[in-house]
Amino acid sequence: MKKNIILLISALLVLGSCEKVLEVGPKGVLSEDQINSPKEAEGFVIAAYSQLGNDEINRPFNLWPYGNVRADDAYKGGRDPGDGQGFHFMETFSNTRPNMWELDGMWFYQYIGVRRANDALRIMKRFTEEEFPKVKVRTAELRFLRAHFYFNLKILFNRIPYIDETVPAEDYKYITNVELSSNELWDKIAADFEFAAENLPVEQSEVGRATKGAALSYLAKTRLYQAYEQNDNYEVVNINQERLQQVVDAVDKVIALGQYQLEPDFGHNFLPGPFENGKESIFAVQFSTDDGVGRGRVNHGAMLTVPQGLGCCDFQKPSQNLVNAFRTAPDGTPQLNSFNQGQVNFDAETVDPRLDHTVARPGNPWKYETDRVFTESWSRTPEIYGYYNSLKENVSPDDPGFVNVDPFYGNTKPRIVLRYADVLLFKAEALIELGREGEALPIINQIRERAAQSTSMLVDESGSLLANYRVEPYQPGVNIEWNQANARKALRFERRLELALEGSRFFDLVRWGIAEEVINAYFSVEETRKEYLQDGQFTAGKHEYLPIPQNQIFWSENRYVQNPNY
Repeated sequence: MKKNIILLISALLVLGSCEKVLEVGPKGVLSEDQINSPKEAEGFVIAAYSQLGNDEINRPFNLWPYGNVRADDAYKGGRDPGDGQGFHFMETFSNTRPNMWELDGMWFYQYIGVRRANDALRIMKRFTEEEFPKVKVRTAELRFLRAHFYFNLKILFNRIPYIDETVPAEDYKYITNVELSSNELWDKIAADFEFAAENLPVEQSEVGRATKGAALSYLAKTRLYQAYEQNDNYEVVNINQERLQQVVDAVDKVIALGQYQLEPDFGHNFLPGPFENGKESIFAVQFSTDDGVGRGRVNHGAMLTVPQGLGCCDFQKPSQNLVNAFRTAPDGTPQLNSFNQGQVNFDAETVDPRLDHTVARPGNPWKYETDRVFTESWSRTPEIYGYYNSLKENVSPDDPGFVNVDPFYGNTKPRIVLRYADVLLFKAEALIELGREGEALPIINQIRERAAQSTSMLVDESGSLLANYRVEPYQPGVNIEWNQANARKALRFERRLELALEGSRFFDLVRWGIAEEVINAYFSVEETRKEYLQDGQFTAGKHEYLPIPQNQIFWSENRYVQNPNY
């Protein structure tokens, strides 16, 4: 699959500028009307898959500026607030505007994915199963991909135009972004994942193609987001019990497949080579190098987060708030209410091992290499953004997939979109909100027990552990009173620890309806640590979603309606 993706360069859709969204015709070798064989049709499917990795430093599809920097997990980083200024505006919620080109690019390139899926779906309808035995599977893959792009658009912009394969490209601009309610949009996305789950195989011979487990997992995620019903001010006014049960049912089907497990060590999820596409990875975007096409298919979206000590450019700097969240109480449980009272003392306190799989700290090995120590000198402007760096998406400079794309450095490690731990926590969350917190307890403890066992790689040159690690499971009546309120707090905290810097934190806060509370509390403390955050202020009823890009409103001839308060 890695090498086949490159076929799109000569085969198919190269779409035009962001001012002409999706109306520019194909400039490649083939058009839809010229497709006569399954082999040619397969090229359009590959083009749709290819869009998963067609991001770059200013519109990263791993969503690090949108899900991590806009939340309490990371500072923007870089040279200063003027470097990647659009991301600074998003981080502080100070000047986020509809005319920001970064937002226009994100919208545009997600919709390229939608269009590629739609074009290929129309082609699939020309073939019978006798002519093209894989036509139903390919159709399911395309609906999976379309739903993936729509899911991203929905959590980023909320009010979006929904366009399927029945709409000709020249009519795209006539579909407004307010024709469907939020609930109806979620139903459209869910319908694609449901179709995919019914028609995809449990396993695919080519790594990177969607599977039944991936579709069921994404369906669970979609129904979970849909369950938190919001009013026009983005306040959660109801948590839909039927949707929550659908989450539980979908995750149970994933578990029943028997295809996925937690990695024995948490850190295995974030290593290249033999650990790629492991048993915890449910769906991941594939990248490559040395494939005969330039530098190969490198992950451009994560390039900016490489530490300055390895080349460039030191973005996505873990926040002190996040680092403090990993401290544990003497009984091995998270300090749910007091974690951010002062800076964690690594000599005197215990911490969760997931900290040192997630955050590079001065004095520790870089990516478990005891002969390569991460130092303060690796940080570009520590006086502004501090000395921590993000680890999960990065690799060793000795890794064969570490590629110089001057002046940046990329890598070819697959980008995990869905992993099993995340999906298990979907179920635990739904169970808690259903009032079945007792059933959620063993799921959360399973995640915690894996964390406790993930210390063997966290050693220095002498073999000594990098910190005092302690994680214990929750024991009702011993270290926690396991009622719904405390279970909810524990679940939400566990999601933060487990999925830190993986792009989901901000969207979790919005889904739960607590973004204003958490982010403004974060600013009130962080502004005393980081001067540049003194103007940070989250406005409820506005900042939960990005503005509809002005270029897209122009392109729609003002049919699109701007999000409230922009």
